[in-house]
Amino acid sequence: MDIKERVAAKLAADTGIAGKETLSELLEIPPEERLGDYALPCFPFAKELKRAPNLVAKELAAKVVPDAVIAKAEAAGSYLNLFLNRETVIRSAVTQILKEKERYGAGGHKKERVMIEYSQPNTHKAFHVGHLRGTSIGEALARILRHAGFDVVQANYSGDTGMHVAKWLWCYTRFHKGEGPPKGEKGAWLASIYVEAVKRLDEKPELQADVDRVNLALDEGKEKELLRLWKETRQWSIEEFKRIYKELDARFDVWWFEREMEARAKAVSRELVKKGIAEVSDDAVIVNLEKEGLGVWVLLRKDGTPLYSAKDLALAEKKFTEYRIGRSVYVIGRAQALHMQQLFRTLELMRFEQAKRCFHLDYEEVRLPEGKISSRTGQNILYTDVRDEVFAYTEKEVRSRHDDWSDEKIQGVVKAVAVCALKFEMVYRDHNRPIVYDVAKVCDFEGDTGPYVQYTHARCNSILAKLGKKPTVQGAAFRALTTDHEYRLAKELLRFPAAVEEIASHLYPSSLAKYGLELSKALNMFYHECRVIGEQPEVENGRALLVEATRIVLEQSLTLLGIEAPKQM
Repeated sequence: MDIKERVAAKLAADTGIAGKETLSELLEIPPEERLGDYALPCFPFAKELKRAPNLVAKELAAKVVPDAVIAKAEAAGSYLNLFLNRETVIRSAVTQILKEKERYGAGGHKKERVMIEYSQPNTHKAFHVGHLRGTSIGEALARILRHAGFDVVQANYSGDTGMHVAKWLWCYTRFHKGEGPPKGEKGAWLASIYVEAVKRLDEKPELQADVDRVNLALDEGKEKELLRLWKETRQWSIEEFKRIYKELDARFDVWWFEREMEARAKAVSRELVKKGIAEVSDDAVIVNLEKEGLGVWVLLRKDGTPLYSAKDLALAEKKFTEYRIGRSVYVIGRAQALHMQQLFRTLELMRFEQAKRCFHLDYEEVRLPEGKISSRTGQNILYTDVRDEVFAYTEKEVRSRHDDWSDEKIQGVVKAVAVCALKFEMVYRDHNRPIVYDVAKVCDFEGDTGPYVQYTHARCNSILAKLGKKPTVQGAAFRALTTDHEYRLAKELLRFPAAVEEIASHLYPSSLAKYGLELSKALNMFYHECRVIGEQPEVENGRALLVEATRIVLEQSLTLLGIEAPKQM
């Protein structure tokens, strides 16, 4: 039984107002430390007891008998503030973490299967910083939900056909035929040809007719040379994506491509016309949602080729029928908000049973400070451009701190820290706010950054290594810990399961990144104020146990965010 459940059980036994489960759900953490460790709002009991909430709080405070769990209870307006026994809190935090280790905060098995669809790079285009943000959020959410007990399916869905591919193929065959990508530059080279195609079409719109013919030919699949070129260049994109995913430690259980959805997309569009949900307008198939303020959603072009709108309908069917999921979470940029509203509304009109089980987790764009990292493609900022600058900056910082390290050791730490800097910022910032990505700031070992959390984890390892022996759980270990800093650190450790459960309920992984920062700050404040090595044996041992528990939780927090926790930095 964790400390919160013990507090709830104690309250239930002393006051008799409700069961342990009800009280556990009602207990809150007060906004200020002086108000106690937990607060019980008394509004829910006012009607039952036929007294004002503030009077209920006073009555309950009088009934609570101090013991090894609750040291003191005070009425404060309509709240019952509870002050816990410090030794019990520290003991509970440390012993539970040391016992459960990486399973700390894990939820029991939940029957629901959840699919997280994220990343979604298009072939023949750049993997840019927007994809980095979506990949980081989706990977973290998938790991956290799995830790919380859900059956999680990690899915990727790439556009490998359609108008953007037709533009690329048209531009290549007309202006670059026979050319290949420079060594190690496949992604940038593919993206540059697409950007060139867009530019040429902007200058001469009449050339779009040629692109339309390429798109129709690709859809029909009869031109062997066009199909060969499409398959070869498509594979180049996929290889580049896989290289990036390996670097980012992003994994997928299933990876779909738009081409797989085309046949069903056409069929479902025709079915919607027959049912009166869609209509033919100027030879195109559309769903008119103007009366609902959602505009016109085009499913099929005049030539019968499907847009990604129709393919998304086919994909939704496939997700729920083939994978038997209970929920589908789409981690997609806010720029696609209208499209997602149109998709979900059309699914409702189709009387698709699981339409209400679809959720759009949107996120804002990533910007860069003026004058920093210009794109080589003239459009989106490439992931590789940002990646190269972050790696270079990190290597410089690590080498300046450890000129005695081997090159192999330096490169290992550089990779761990650089990838952390790339990913942590993408998750940490609220999803509904744009990110201004400043390399120097996100790589800082001292700021509100991922490397700061990693550095704190490394500090824990350093302390324990210098100790030279394994701390042991014994009677005097926790009695000797009496300072505010020790207590605050223990309370922060106890918040980890609630942080995981909150994300499982609301699907926003940024709160775990924020938790990691708060725990790091608590550890570093403790470190500066409470000496570990060289104290009295009981104090040294107890503080070392706190450090070991913190190390475990910091490592788990980083792991759930998809980030490595190096032992040295």
